[in-house]
Amino acid sequence: MSDRSAIEWTDATWNPVTGCTKVSPGCAHCYAETFAERFRGVPGHPYEQGFDLRFWPERLAIPLLWDKPRRVFVNSMSDLFHEAIPDEYIRRVFDVMAAASQHQFQVLTKRHERLGQLASNLPWPENVWMGVSIENDRWVERADFLRRVPASVRFVSAEPLLGPLPHLSLDGLDWLIAGGESGPGRRPAQAEWFRDLRDRCHAAGVAFFFKQWGGRFPKASGRELDGEIWSEYPDPRARLLVPETALPGLIGTVDRLLPEVDPSFVA
Repeated sequence: MSDRSAIEWTDATWNPVTGCTKVSPGCAHCYAETFAERFRGVPGHPYEQGFDLRFWPERLAIPLLWDKPRRVFVNSMSDLFHEAIPDEYIRRVFDVMAAASQHQFQVLTKRHERLGQLASNLPWPENVWMGVSIENDRWVERADFLRRVPASVRFVSAEPLLGPLPHLSLDGLDWLIAGGESGPGRRPAQAEWFRDLRDRCHAAGVAFFFKQWGGRFPKASGRELDGEIWSEYPDPRARLLVPETALPGLIGTVDRLLPEVDPSFVA
């Protein structure tokens, strides 16, 4: 967790949950798991439990204490829609995002079915962006579930891209991030896969962000695609705002959480 991040498409990370389990081929060389498992068994370390799922309620209020507006990647070290995270805890995370309206929150999941199940019971303020990860054509159905979510920005993270996405429809999407895999055992991507996505995004009016080619290290091969840096961002759309009936609950969330926060996270 940090109020600044090296991830190119965000400014900060916020992890009210850490740890996860694998669900599809894109998880095979998970950077978060590799990082967390280095510290398994280290007494007192935040990842003493490795990449096992862990809740951090004392971190819930942290974005409320960040005055400077920023893009915040939610659960960079987990998946907010993991099946072991209670519905009520997910709702608390969404209540904080709605209350911290100075920020833009970027939520990314591979659990598209659970997202679809819970979406109608969650607040969707304009500052919450919702995305799904799609690594190959087998998983383009995740975007079908995403299109049913009334988020102001719907986005796809095609990273690590493990194959072309000929059956990915861009209808109803606002942003696409693409990138190759990095780290030991990486599976190289082909330039044509990225060019195809870029060209289709531009034809459909979807913002395109090329994050990296991948390599032994994330930045090893740079970010240029055909001699250019592609860092486009979407314009949020007011598909559905938080209903007024939800506002008293949000105020209660702020009052309840602020006393719990660890002051070392304030920035």
